[in-house]
Amino acid sequence: MRPAGLIRPARLIRAVGGRRRTIRLLALAVAVAATAVTAFAPDDAAPDLHGVPTAGAPGIGDPYFPGLGNGGFDVRHYDLDVEYAPASGRLDGRTTITARAVQSLYSFHLDLQQLAVKSVEVDGLPAAFTRSGDDLRVRPAVPLEKGRTFTTTVVYGGIPQAMSGPIVFGSKYGWMKTKDGVFVACEPNAASTWFPSSDHPSDKATYDIRIRAPKGLTAVSNGRLLATQDRGGTTVSHWRETRPMATYAVTATIGRFDVRRGTTPGGIPIYVATDPALPKGKLDFYGITAEATDYWAALFGPYPFEETGAVVDDMPQAEFSLEAQSKPVYSAVRDESTVVHELAHQWFGDSLSIERWKDIWLNEGFATYAEWLWAEHKQHKSAHQSFLEAYNQRKADDPFWKVDIADPQRDTLFSRAVYFRGAMTLQMLRERIGDRAFFRLLPRWTKLHRGGNVRTSQFIGLAEAVSHQDLGDLFGTWLSQPGKPALPKK
Repeated sequence: MRPAGLIRPARLIRAVGGRRRTIRLLALAVAVAATAVTAFAPDDAAPDLHGVPTAGAPGIGDPYFPGLGNGGFDVRHYDLDVEYAPASGRLDGRTTITARAVQSLYSFHLDLQQLAVKSVEVDGLPAAFTRSGDDLRVRPAVPLEKGRTFTTTVVYGGIPQAMSGPIVFGSKYGWMKTKDGVFVACEPNAASTWFPSSDHPSDKATYDIRIRAPKGLTAVSNGRLLATQDRGGTTVSHWRETRPMATYAVTATIGRFDVRRGTTPGGIPIYVATDPALPKGKLDFYGITAEATDYWAALFGPYPFEETGAVVDDMPQAEFSLEAQSKPVYSAVRDESTVVHELAHQWFGDSLSIERWKDIWLNEGFATYAEWLWAEHKQHKSAHQSFLEAYNQRKADDPFWKVDIADPQRDTLFSRAVYFRGAMTLQMLRERIGDRAFFRLLPRWTKLHRGGNVRTSQFIGLAEAVSHQDLGDLFGTWLSQPGKPALPKK
């Protein structure tokens, strides 16, 4: 971001001792669930099947967003099917989530904000559910055994609302209406405003995304476009992301777009959608995206996804652009530095996603430093010069230096300190360990954790291993020291 499962019938047969009784019990379970799908007693007893099933936790315990993400299961795949009517702003969706139970469960939770739930099924059977604020609690007709892969299908609808507050530079974010459709940029906690999910970057999954929109509009999402079909007055676009993706990096941006497709000079497929209402000739998004993708691949390691690209929309109300996986979305904030920043996020933030939100500097500090590397690559100025400009711009008493960017707190998650002090940390690291070690470190970091989740301690450990140096003092000073650090002596 940049500112301006089901128990097998055979086991039940053995448990109750007969086929007929099993059929009656399953029929009764379905009937009960079908007549009580909107409520259940939270303390209902669950049968003891190979261990006592328990309730999954309603969140993963991230102190910044304690209610987000969910305990008891690991999402493997989302199948999203959403229909959007721009005239009314209404969204109707059917989401099927494939997950693996990591504990025996008699209930579990999903994140879903604002929208009304019509029905829930688990492994094809109606499931009871309750709503409490942004939390959807589901109780399957049959408890789920640990290790079981299961599917949950939620049918829902309503009018999604953009989120707001101090977190994202005071800007609205999430599902945002435009003149001709919608601009979708969900970091950090707005994916659950338009689909039920485990809405935390620690629970990544692959995706199939079908978007139904009025004919004449283009719907752009993540990964590769598999097919488009016209059905009456509706166009259905089917996108697939085969690489693990955090929920906040999912987009379903809809509008009138001019689309250009091809490959980068390095052979990476590219898809760029641009709103024709925007001024022509201001910025070559296609050319910069192609060039920067290939350059970062040479510097950071192989491009981690199947396609690169951009969605450039006429959305001045969004005071940021965002690194949607494989398709960064650009609003009123768009210039060459923004493009190279969001593309660097494809490695730092999308492929390597943070384990907890407090480590956000691993995303934003790295992408900001990539801007400095780009300026160096273009021979505008060295990264050291960019460092000095940022360092000298802020006096010792500036609140900038009071932010602990290793734990910046929720409302200052995207403060300028996270971006620029994070980048300063990387420049100081480069100058301490030397270019040879530093530029070995970056591709090793992205290769080691490709498609996974990371935390600050892992990066420090790898930097020390690559450089054969103790770097605790450097990271402690530049990430967390209150006050303006002194420059190292030459």
